[in-house]
Amino acid sequence: MASGYSKYLKLIYVVGDFLLLNTVFWLVSFYYKWPVLTADTNFLAQFIYINLFWVISTFLTEVHHIDRGLRFEQILSLLFRAYAIFVVTIVVFLYFFDSYFIPVFHIEVKLAVFAIVFFTWRSVMAYIINFVRRRGLNYRKVIIVGNGQPAIDMQHFFERHPEVGYRLLGIFSDDLTEVDSTWLKGKLSDAHSFALDKKVDEIYCSVSGMEAEEVASMMTFADRNLIRFKVVPDFRGFLNRRVKIDFYESVAVLSVRNEPLQNIGNRLVKRYFDIVFSLLVIAIVFPLALIIIAPLIKLSSSGPVFFKQKRSGKDNKEFTCWKFRTMRVNAKADIEQAKQGDERITAIGSFLRKTSLDELPQFYNALIGNMSVVGPRPHMLKHTEEYSALIDKFMVRHLVKPGITGWAQVNGLRGETRDHKLMENRVEYDVWYLENWSLLLDLKIVVLTATQIITGKHKGE
Repeated sequence: MASGYSKYLKLIYVVGDFLLLNTVFWLVSFYYKWPVLTADTNFLAQFIYINLFWVISTFLTEVHHIDRGLRFEQILSLLFRAYAIFVVTIVVFLYFFDSYFIPVFHIEVKLAVFAIVFFTWRSVMAYIINFVRRRGLNYRKVIIVGNGQPAIDMQHFFERHPEVGYRLLGIFSDDLTEVDSTWLKGKLSDAHSFALDKKVDEIYCSVSGMEAEEVASMMTFADRNLIRFKVVPDFRGFLNRRVKIDFYESVAVLSVRNEPLQNIGNRLVKRYFDIVFSLLVIAIVFPLALIIIAPLIKLSSSGPVFFKQKRSGKDNKEFTCWKFRTMRVNAKADIEQAKQGDERITAIGSFLRKTSLDELPQFYNALIGNMSVVGPRPHMLKHTEEYSALIDKFMVRHLVKPGITGWAQVNGLRGETRDHKLMENRVEYDVWYLENWSLLLDLKIVVLTATQIITGKHKGE
């Protein structure tokens, strides 16, 4: 089972997804004794729009095209995105047309059952494919041409990750001192005959130390022999992160920071999650919390129940952040961060801060759109001005909306920042979050936050 079988995976995914979708649709209808075996127009209408919207969501996300290099969490994120678009499309469509002629008929049950079946089926498939590839099957034969550190890095990648399904056959280089001798199969001039003899699928070209004519010649050879050709650039010394490549006509432009939330589809998914989650908290949790917390705040000290403060938001725009008041009213609230043992903090305020219940009103901020459920924590304007002058990447965190909780917080970087090193660490986590955002990551952070609040155990404490 070599590379030729990979072309059937997309077909398997397409057919499998549709079979599961329609099987769930039929079985749930049958369970509720809906006349599924008749030419019922309502049944046929729902059957058509469910399949149509699934086609649209999979087309927009390319969920049937799973690249070999994707990690399992990246695959799950892609699946979550496809399913979220599917659900949102159905909800919006039903909102406008249900009262006229499109029936609901247990649609919420069908969507829930399909989610369980769909994610289980795709997870099992991912496990099977990784299992098969780790045992040397379903692979692509590759060679590396060129030398330098990029060639060595590619060699190490292929050695460490058999699950991606690449089998390295050798390295070809004119500089014998810069490559691993155990993989060296010859000079650059020997690569052509070797590639044809071994029926190589892909050539990875490390341009470090190679002349432009040599690279062009290797590319032409690959094109003429239907071998995929990939260039491995050398960014050592100024770039050590994943980059995004765009083309302005024929000009290649590298974006030095990957930002998933630059994609409008990702922003819509995140915004939909913020609205739904915030509404649930405001409708279910907040009223009960307000009834209990508000009188305790009033009894602890004079002043309002809520504390409003200007903070730095997305693109460094100011917004009003809401919290339950945890301090006595004081003149330093907007300029001095709360410290451990701070005399300004009331008894109920200490409890609210420890349990993060003081942040509950910020779900209003998330609902109206100047915050998100998950993102870098917003800082006071004074701290933004101070830290931006001291920490190089501090302002990068303002490329996304601030959050009620964040990646830094669930990793133990919460509360008071006693020195600049702690803030630097927090910024590193915040920047990592905006470069690696996914719906799955947001869900993970929410679950970790809830777990830490319930158990009272925070990572790093």
